[in-house]
Amino acid sequence: MSAYVKRSLTPSFGLEISGIDLSEAITDDVFSKLRQDFAESGVLLIRNQGHISPLDQVEFSKRFGPLEEHVLTQFLLPGHPEIFVVSNITENGRYIGAHGGAKEYHSDLAYLKEPSLGSVFRCLECPEEGGETAFVSMAAAYDALPKRLQLMFDELDAVYDYVWSYDRRMASIRGPLSEIQRAKTPPIVHPAVRAHPETGRKALFLSDIWVRYFVGMNEADSQDLLAEVMEIAKKPEAEYQHVWQPGDIVMWDNRSTMHRACPFDEENTRRLMHRTTIKGDKPLRLLTGH
Repeated sequence: MSAYVKRSLTPSFGLEISGIDLSEAITDDVFSKLRQDFAESGVLLIRNQGHISPLDQVEFSKRFGPLEEHVLTQFLLPGHPEIFVVSNITENGRYIGAHGGAKEYHSDLAYLKEPSLGSVFRCLECPEEGGETAFVSMAAAYDALPKRLQLMFDELDAVYDYVWSYDRRMASIRGPLSEIQRAKTPPIVHPAVRAHPETGRKALFLSDIWVRYFVGMNEADSQDLLAEVMEIAKKPEAEYQHVWQPGDIVMWDNRSTMHRACPFDEENTRRLMHRTTIKGDKPLRLLTGH
């Protein structure tokens, strides 16, 4: 293994890490650096991993914690249910993966009682144009809020409603949710600002697509307030857009970042990605010991 080297992706968040081969065992010392850089930077890019196996991806991801199995079980990789396939490719008349991905900013599985810690996304195939993944730091977004909004959001709780969101946005693309899937994803309440459990830094914990309303506010006023604060979070100058190459792995911290899929020609080009999703814990407004 070569020397562990890191390079900034943006002035405020994100690192490219070189000197790592995920088909080989990573020492505890190197993993400790990687975990710290992940928690502090929010997004890590590791290139040239086209040779690794699905099991290599699963084993690397498990170093960060137990893995989720996505509620959309029809898109789990056969033999490796920890891997959620994201793809526009069809075989035998059906999509092999989740397609028409969210073009709005979100963090993965934020609608669960214990949202995802992070996601590890590996590129197997990608179009020559389009299909980027864009990221913003929600810690930087919190810091950029006017003080009045910081104080307001410090006290707010948000209601996440996956079924409400899916029915409005995705049912016509991916098909309706089953009754079992609907039962697994009831509305859930999270603080609108969460403290990162490893760094203690505050970050907005919100989503355009899944937050239905804030506790104590009606839905219309909630959506107006959400739009106001998300406009600050999503400023183009605050965004990192990753242009994919086969063999790239990008992992993001769902506790402090959001991401979105950028459009591409889904009719005439192919995209195939494998995602592992690391289980997290219940978001906390404040931490002790930081």
